[in-house]
Amino acid sequence: MKIYTKTGDKGETSLVAGVRVPKFADRVEAYGTCDEANSQIGLALSLLPEAVDWTELRKVFHVIQTKLFHVGAELATPEGKKVGWPIGEEDVSFLEGEIDKLDADLPPLTNFVLPGGHPSAAAFHVSRTVVRRAERKAVHVATQEQVNPSVVKYLNRLSDYLFVVARHVNQQTSSVEQTLHE
Repeated sequence: MKIYTKTGDKGETSLVAGVRVPKFADRVEAYGTCDEANSQIGLALSLLPEAVDWTELRKVFHVIQTKLFHVGAELATPEGKKVGWPIGEEDVSFLEGEIDKLDADLPPLTNFVLPGGHPSAAAFHVSRTVVRRAERKAVHVATQEQVNPSVVKYLNRLSDYLFVVARHVNQQTSSVEQTLHE
């Protein structure tokens, strides 16, 4: 199978079930932004320093990156078509549990955190902002068509998780976490 199909050469792409839409369609923007977030997460993971054991974090992100593909599949599925891997409340709860685990070991927030610190933490902050954009795009699609409410919740929680992971990475690498000056 060749990597190129030439079917998108005229500015259209296919949603799940073969529905053709312009490449700038809201659903395409939404699932494309999820793909961008997934790639950014991969970059952030590649920047984790080898001096720390990140095995558990990598396991969690394997689940998250897989689920992010599922979120994209949901957003690529037109209304009325069956979703192959639906996102559910258990997926949102999984993220909440992971947030609670990491947050328990972090100092309480007293100011806004400026993105930065260790390169991996900074990349997780960028991932967080890309996920927020995906969330906004999914909400926009939901104003026009049916979108599984768990998709929006998942993206919302994922951005929270990425924020906590960035703080966790800075803590584990002894990188300075800067806060906003008042």
